[in-house]
Amino acid sequence: MTTHIHKRTCNICEAMCGLIITHDADTVLSIKGDPDDPLSEGFLCPKAVALQDFRTDPDRITRPRLKENGQWRDIGWDEAFDIAATRLRAVQAAHGADAVGVYLGNPNAHKFGNLMTIPPLVRALGTQNRYSSATADQIPHHVASIHMMGHPMLIPIPDIDRTDMIVIIGANPVISNGSLMTAPGYGKRLDGLRMRGGRAVVIDPRRTETAERAGEHHFIRPETDAFLMIALIREILATGAEDLGHLAPIIEGLEALRVAVEPFTAEMAAERTGIPAPVIRDLARDFAAAKRAVCYARMGASTQSFGSLCQWASNVLNLITGNFDTIGGAMFTTPAVDYVAMTSRKGRTRSYPEKRSRVSGLPLYNGEYPVSVMAEEMETPGTGQIRALVAIAGNPVLTAPNGRRIGKALETLDFMVAIDIHLNATTEHADLILPGTVALEEPVYDMVFHSFAVRNTAGYAHGIFPPPHGNPTESEILRRMTAALNGANELGPDPEALLRHFLATGPHGGTVSVETLLETPGCVDLGPLTPNVAERLETPDERLHLAPQAFLDDLPRLLAFAPGTDAAHPFVMIGRRQTRSHNSWTQNSPRLVKGRNRCTVQIHPDDALKLGIADEAAVVVSSRTGQLTLNAEITDAMAPGVVSIPQGWGQSGTGLSVAGGLGTVSINDLTDDARVDPISGNAAFNGVPVALRAAG
Repeated sequence: MTTHIHKRTCNICEAMCGLIITHDADTVLSIKGDPDDPLSEGFLCPKAVALQDFRTDPDRITRPRLKENGQWRDIGWDEAFDIAATRLRAVQAAHGADAVGVYLGNPNAHKFGNLMTIPPLVRALGTQNRYSSATADQIPHHVASIHMMGHPMLIPIPDIDRTDMIVIIGANPVISNGSLMTAPGYGKRLDGLRMRGGRAVVIDPRRTETAERAGEHHFIRPETDAFLMIALIREILATGAEDLGHLAPIIEGLEALRVAVEPFTAEMAAERTGIPAPVIRDLARDFAAAKRAVCYARMGASTQSFGSLCQWASNVLNLITGNFDTIGGAMFTTPAVDYVAMTSRKGRTRSYPEKRSRVSGLPLYNGEYPVSVMAEEMETPGTGQIRALVAIAGNPVLTAPNGRRIGKALETLDFMVAIDIHLNATTEHADLILPGTVALEEPVYDMVFHSFAVRNTAGYAHGIFPPPHGNPTESEILRRMTAALNGANELGPDPEALLRHFLATGPHGGTVSVETLLETPGCVDLGPLTPNVAERLETPDERLHLAPQAFLDDLPRLLAFAPGTDAAHPFVMIGRRQTRSHNSWTQNSPRLVKGRNRCTVQIHPDDALKLGIADEAAVVVSSRTGQLTLNAEITDAMAPGVVSIPQGWGQSGTGLSVAGGLGTVSINDLTDDARVDPISGNAAFNGVPVALRAAG
């Protein structure tokens, strides 16, 4: 048996851990962390070891599959592309171009081939009905960057390895290893901060693993984070502690900001958040006085009714303390493939939002509508109603708000085609499934997350194993679908050819190419983050805006918000990130789901006592949209009045033998698609009002 050593970047999640994979012609023999990787330095999480499970999954779909009279049968690739193109065009001929919708799942962000080939497919369809997991997750970051800096991908990254103080709001990077902050081995990075005399403060309704590691934690009521951050801004301005640093000449809006935040006193924030006013004042003083500090607000701050205000306020905090685009503060990568330059908006005046959805009037940003409106756009008759769907590596029935409603809406479609590896809660509604490929069968260059990393790196590797049955990779499927829709014999540009071009024209084009990356297994170190935002700004006036009108106009809504006013649903629910889980598709890996049931509802002991709920007992949790039953996990890590359920579970009854046999539930049977952040349209998963009772 001949064995081989292969180095590549893990592209399951945002951490981009460097891997050393030992394999023979057919089998993975071991997966270990790469100690020479300049970003991960040997760190590895359990998800990477499970890469081999995704390839050999016995439930994996490996041939094109067509549903006829409710029964599935395998078909050939040529027939599959012909059916897809013919039926999609038939729907559009009858109902218009926008009658076809497109949904993109999270894995697409990790596949540069898909990112290069999806835009031509969408252009071939000519539809404006595009949706993705981004509006269930991160669009408030992009909206803040658009209005403040002119481009959605100019997202600042905490320089965690050189800061003296970090305030972490609604994030658990010890478990996620960064989200919109690629930082593998985050626990070790926090330890390094504390060893050099630094300080980490975690603000969260749950005492997370990050809070435990940081050593300083303050409970906060869900959906009140904006009160805290804006009160910190006001306190810094009121005490004259602001310092705009080297960006002062290009910053606009300081006086407008000062007026806008005046009502947000520490006392008001204390009343709303539950964090005492003296603690808020001390935190403001210490943050402003720190030599190098950074505020990082992420998932819990984004996926709520005030997500855009939170991400705007986080940027403002860093800006007014001189901690923006500075070492140890919030910085910007200089990636080898510069996504900002690739999609530059410089010199073009644009209005935002770009459009609004047909039924609810929610905003379109980055060319996509909020996933919260996708079901109503299928249900509501009229011009532009979605009558067919192309779903690419996504499972919105489990991962989008009010998933049951989406599932019912999918049943009404005239046609649905899915590119996926599983028959799951979403693809079971499809008429045609085109089998996707997995990481070890595809080339990898993590274009998006090299742009969000805490250190500049670049790495490229070819696939290790061929896809089953000689199948095309996902990017090849997308190119062939595009050609079929266009009636063309030739495919569009090859993704590797495009990668060569973008590397050659990028910031490191003189030293980084496909050849140099292949000659250097693993990742190439391109150095620490450096100040660069002044040169990369894309606002029409080339200035950085502290007080965009979109956010100032939303402040009255925040002032009117009163938490805890739903008597029928007296608790509030938040999500929970877990180490051995990443979205819904990883739950079919035996390595990742073995052990105790992790799909539990965490409840504070005092709340459990009042309700007569024992640890591990069955609990009924209900919301406006539905109810479900799962086991209780009693823990003082939860703030009183708050409960937590992890996302990504609930595959019971689908074509997934491991995940379906777990008997878990989906949190998105409880989340409410009517709850959104109106500025961005992002789903408000956190802060959902719920009721609890003992089952039976």
